[in-house]
Parts: sequence; structure tokens; C-alpha cells
Amino acid sequence: MSYKFLDHATDAFVEVTAKDLKEAFALTADAVINITIDQDKVEELDQKEFSAQGKDLRYLLFSWLEEITFVLITEGFAIRRIEFDIIENNGYSINAKAFGETLDLKKHNFKVEIKAPTFYEMEIKQNDGVFMRFLLDL
Repeated sequence: MSYKFLDHATDAFVEVTAKDLKEAFALTADAVINITIDQDKVEELDQKEFSAQGKDLRYLLFSWLEEITFVLITEGFAIRRIEFDIIENNGYSINAKAFGETLDLKKHNFKVEIKAPTFYEMEIKQNDGVFMRFLLDL
């Protein structure tokens, strides 16, 4: 399905529509990556494993956004794509593998640094697909 950026004065406000949870989380990852860099300029030369956990879907989404931002910004790893599984067992977890290369500010056209995700304005609805909205503090 898709993601789009909504108007917001200072932060990145993202809306995702997807057929299921896995697609929704894949789209949220693509949105975060494309806010930060040009994803299509990244080559798959290396990989990094990471995980996210949450007591419910909101906390899982927050953790997921936080981990992707950490890999991109703190670890300096430009992500081309992510393979992952969502596991539901007394809460939720995601085990993921990111494919990409060392971040090069020029090559990957670094755009903006994401400071952190926020719970403010976060929404997740599941009826005939998945709808998500979230805000990233820039």
C-alpha cells in the first residue's frame, strides 16, 4: 500500500496504510529511511541485526522507529532494505536484519537527523487492513 507525509510545522508526521501488520511496519521503516537519506542510492554491501519489543503495538511501533533511527543515525548505517518477522507472545517483538552500507552523507544525500519518535499523535487501527500515524521529532 503506501505511506505519505502529512503537514506539520516542525516534525515529520507520517501516515501509513497497509494490508497487514508486516507491510505496515515495512512501510514505516521505508518512511523513516527516506526522511533521512535517499534509500535508492544505498548498496547492499553489509548487514546489521537489530530487534524491537513492545507490550502492545504502540510500544512496538515506538521501539521499531527508535531502533531504525539508531541504526541510521547513531551507528551510521545506510539501510537499503530490512527483512524481519513480527512475533506475538506476551507482547510483541521484531527480529530484523538491515541490508546496506556505511552512511556517506554525500552519496546517500543525507537530509535531516531524526531525534526520536514520539507517542504524541500516534495511532494504530486494524480494520480491513492497517492504518498508522506517527510523529518523528526532527
